[in-house]
Amino acid sequence: QVQLVESGGGLVQPGGSLRLSCAASGFTFSSYTMNWYRQAPGKERELVATITSAGGSTNYADSVKGRFTITRDNAKNTVYLQMNSLKPEDTAVYYCNGHNLWHGYWGQGTQVTVSS
Repeated sequence: QVQLVESGGGLVQPGGSLRLSCAASGFTFSSYTMNWYRQAPGKERELVATITSAGGSTNYADSVKGRFTITRDNAKNTVYLQMNSLKPEDTAVYYCNGHNLWHGYWGQGTQVTVSS
């Protein structure tokens, strides 16, 4: 049974930091590209960050470059999103996604709220 379980969301003040985690099981994590997406109320889901299967390459949305960092630990089947200098516009549900050429999997999401 495939599972992606996000954790680490919550309420944080502007300028603060959060670290999201996504624990994977039920598939060969180390062979999948992993992504973080987010969806704010009334908006479409957007791709935030991507990391390739071995972790050798990352990519970020322009809106988070220099503030967010995606990493992975293939030994722990976990992908992370370190979020620094958070802004109110970062408020959204954050989703973990894993994909290869044939399959794609989603987590249930974790809420991040940036507010004073």
